[in-house]
Amino acid sequence: MLSPVPDADGAPFWEYAARGELRVQRCADCGEPRFPPRPCCPHCQSFASAWRAVSGRGRVWSYVVPHPPLLPGYAELAPYNVVVVELEEAPRIRLVGNVVAHAGAPPDSVDPARLRIGAPVRAVFSGGLPQWVPA
Repeated sequence: MLSPVPDADGAPFWEYAARGELRVQRCADCGEPRFPPRPCCPHCQSFASAWRAVSGRGRVWSYVVPHPPLLPGYAELAPYNVVVVELEEAPRIRLVGNVVAHAGAPPDSVDPARLRIGAPVRAVFSGGLPQWVPA
């Protein structure tokens, strides 16, 4: 499986995720959330930022079911889902992941036929990676 390669701006996201916390970078001046993390606020151009906890609740904004040929290590899991989740507290923030049966379950643990746009999900964590379970 692929692992994240954090950069300086995104490193706090992964540090919090390793502790089982979903946090989003916000501008410390105007309060606007931003993802992916970056040094400057695109709304007010401030360089001040803070990481704020979010509930982890969201909804499936989009999804795809990849089929072979795939990267090595993923082909044996197909079919599985890859979702884009819109966060409840910050609808413009969208995170990519998998809907799984429970924390730590493989990406193929939920039948892709069960997925629907708009379905409520919540974040769970396994090995420092956010995953999503049906809410």
